[in-house]
Amino acid sequence: MAKNKLQRFKENESFSHLIQPNREEVLNDFYLKHNWHKDFFKNENPIVLELGCGGGEYTIGLSALYPEKNFIGVDIKGARLWKGAKKVQENNIKNVGYLRTQIELIADAFGENEVDEIWITFPDPQIKFRRAKHRLTHPNFLELYKKILKPNGIIHLKTDSEFLHGYTHGVIEQNEYKVLASNHDIYHKDTFDLPDYVTGIQTFYEAKFKQENKKITYLSFKLK
Repeated sequence: MAKNKLQRFKENESFSHLIQPNREEVLNDFYLKHNWHKDFFKNENPIVLELGCGGGEYTIGLSALYPEKNFIGVDIKGARLWKGAKKVQENNIKNVGYLRTQIELIADAFGENEVDEIWITFPDPQIKFRRAKHRLTHPNFLELYKKILKPNGIIHLKTDSEFLHGYTHGVIEQNEYKVLASNHDIYHKDTFDLPDYVTGIQTFYEAKFKQENKKITYLSFKLK
């Protein structure tokens, strides 16, 4: 397994669509901040992020549904990012990139109003109270997202954790943010039709959870 990881790390270095700055590079006037449209995608199409993207299945799925948008998967795990980056290369996908960095540095990697939407797909719910600040919908993270999202930018949360779904609702209510859509069981037979981007794309774990009849929830909201 270790040898396989090393091979993937080496191949990651050859992918032009996978950006791997070190922490200091991100913190010190990162060269792509404010410049993702011009220097990376070379177009002005909307930018959508998937945070904690893992193997990047959702990023790639969204890119197929919306070829008129740009998608960037963000994660710190290089071996996981390799899966998505490899698929992008093999399929010559032009509207997908990946960024290897910590989510807490997201406002240093992107500029004000540079991002149109954010997807958070099946993050660790960090259920223990002492881990609350690590939840990707904690108020501290939402403040970071606010710095890079356009005024009407949308955040999507898809999770198998009813705890995280409820917790996020509480954060939204406390801060007077706006809920756009909320569903506690997207695959329930009585659920009204949901957009393709909610039920038409499944991560590896989502398919596994669905097979186990575990509820999958969805929530979208705005911060302003």
